Amino acid sequence: MSIAIVGAGVGGLTAALSLHAAGRDDVFVLEAARELRDVGVGINLPPHAVRELTELGLGDALDSVGIPTKELAYYDPSGRLIWAEPRGLDAGYKWPQYSIHRGTLQRLLADAVRRRLGDSSIRIAQRVTGVDATQAHKILIEAIDQAAERPVSYSADVLIAADGIRSPVRNSLYGSPVPLASNGWVMYRGVTSSAPFLTGRSMVIIGDETQRVVVYPIADGVLNWLLVRPKDQTKADAELGNWNMPVSTDVIASFVKDYRFDWLDVHRLVASASEAYEYPMADIDPLPRWVFGRCALLGDAAHAMYPFGSNGASQAILDARVLAYEVANAANIDDGLRAYETHRRPVASEVQLANRRQAGDVMARVSAMARRGAHGDAATELQEVERRYKQLAGFDVDALNNRKSWSVSGALPQTA
Repeated sequence: MSIAIVGAGVGGLTAALSLHAAGRDDVFVLEAARELRDVGVGINLPPHAVRELTELGLGDALDSVGIPTKELAYYDPSGRLIWAEPRGLDAGYKWPQYSIHRGTLQRLLADAVRRRLGDSSIRIAQRVTGVDATQAHKILIEAIDQAAERPVSYSADVLIAADGIRSPVRNSLYGSPVPLASNGWVMYRGVTSSAPFLTGRSMVIIGDETQRVVVYPIADGVLNWLLVRPKDQTKADAELGNWNMPVSTDVIASFVKDYRFDWLDVHRLVASASEAYEYPMADIDPLPRWVFGRCALLGDAAHAMYPFGSNGASQAILDARVLAYEVANAANIDDGLRAYETHRRPVASEVQLANRRQAGDVMARVSAMARRGAHGDAATELQEVERRYKQLAGFDVDALNNRKSWSVSGALPQTA
């Protein structure tokens, strides 16, 4: 049974590895990009995502390139600590939390896919434009071969759409484009060569409901930073869903001119960035359906969410693992796909909505307390919000440590 995956991002590549680990060898990935390059900036992988990649045999590879996160700390705009908590192994998890460059993670996954499924398993420069699922148990995939500049078609018994927030496959299955939603905020992201700060493995969130900065290391001597603030209403609307719009750091640095602390000079960090990108915050409303016959949505195509809580890529990884597990354990492929949707869609939809709340009312409440000098109350509020979010997103420490594995019983162990 052939399985086509559209999109060679984190979710699509993890799906290929998971299906292979579950005994499926006839899997291929179609990717629109002409080459897989280390684009973008940093990404966080909490323990629930690291567990899944470790069980795919990638634990040592991750450890060799990722920075284990030791703590998450919230600070007010003056640089005063509100609250901090340990993360990863320091918090009692069986698995670390890692910060890593998104491109490094994608390359690690792609290399593993090619080793396990063959060099031809990832077919680049194939921009999928639509699918026809009306044939009996056969999916027809229309694409443009961007290298040869000609239309091509593929067929598969099953199709997994992991082609991002603007997914052409999802839009084809729904019959019209699924609208993107925006909260009117913009995220600026970049990386800077810099000395370590605080513990050397700290992730910090600085600011209030009007502007927040997040900083964490993604490699030795490299700090990843992001800044979120309301859109400048005097500027034209930018393209929603495009993560890779370059932007000058001059204006961004002016937003944080007062963020200079003895433990971290955020202004210098932003002004010295080697690269920076602008991303208008966007998500989609929770979808009523992920599975259309033998076509299934995964990752951002299914549940694009605001990038709060370090869970966009992580939820895609969970999708991939559950999909392979349910397909392997069901009586037939159709039951497996329906079980995948039943398992994952309610959870991911709630995470989408929780990320919207975190982007708005949560930080407003916490910031109001901090401005009154009630940092203890603000810390209590943050601690409760983080506790509920971990339970919702699947990385409560006790629940994760004791949850059964989604590895398929009897499958051969995988090597990196």
